[in-house]
Amino acid sequence: MEWVETTGKTVDDARESALDQLGVAGDDAEFEVLEEPRSGLFGLTRGEARVRARVRPTEVRPKQDRRRGRKSNGKDAGESSNGNDDATSSDGNRDRNAGRDGGRDGGRDAGRDGGRDGGRDGGRGRGRDGGRDHGRARSSGPEREQRSNERHDDRPPVEPQQVGDAAVAFMSGLGEAFGLEAETSINIDGTELDVQMNGSDLGLLIGPGGRTLVAVQDLVRVAAQRRLGDHETRLRIDIASYRERRRVALEEFSGKVAEQVVATGEAKALEPMTSADRKVVHDAISEIEGVTSHSEGDDANRRVIITLT
Repeated sequence: MEWVETTGKTVDDARESALDQLGVAGDDAEFEVLEEPRSGLFGLTRGEARVRARVRPTEVRPKQDRRRGRKSNGKDAGESSNGNDDATSSDGNRDRNAGRDGGRDGGRDAGRDGGRDGGRDGGRGRGRDGGRDHGRARSSGPEREQRSNERHDDRPPVEPQQVGDAAVAFMSGLGEAFGLEAETSINIDGTELDVQMNGSDLGLLIGPGGRTLVAVQDLVRVAAQRRLGDHETRLRIDIASYRERRRVALEEFSGKVAEQVVATGEAKALEPMTSADRKVVHDAISEIEGVTSHSEGDDANRRVIITLT
């Protein structure tokens, strides 16, 4: 996966610029902060932030061992199966009785005390700081990346063709499940996999603004890349050439807006777009003389601004 380097007034600005170049959402990219703005006098900052980013390699969920503990002669593996069972049975009965009595008494006491204290303190914590702290911990970028790096998969490398075959099989099965008449094909260029489904009445799998298509692509990645343990390929799904038609429409629209900017001299802000659509607009504007583009805003409200050079 190739890295890109971007700069901005803040680290967040530099990260967003990187997403524009990569054409992916924030969860699909990983970042390295190379340089942060330096603090100056009176709270002012000096210099720019510089980050390095790339498309995040596909993560594989760790396997969970769901096997039950093995039993021997109808007894749990932890129990003794030798001739000393009778000798230890009385002690075992006393331990079990003590465990039941202690569990009842301890459970009641813990329930009363924990319920009162936890209800007062825990409720306040969730209402004020607890909820915010929990949200920050869950969305912490460095911690998430550290957990991702700790995961590993000892399975052998997977050929792109295997991943492609699994993706095509999933899409074909999906079309059949919806009762659609469609054909699925794939184009493999190194580690770039482009799966195309063509047919009639495929709008149901595209959805408004292509949102269902994005969800379908996530499902295919799970069924193909993650299931096989693939970390290298980049898999994209297109249905009824929607992405291509969307690209052409955005390029034409960007050209018209650029003409308005040149004619009036005033900057134009486009509607909020996904990172993939913003990349199309930036690429189109870069080919037009006299204008330039940049992005402003956060997350779902991030939009492209077209200005004079």
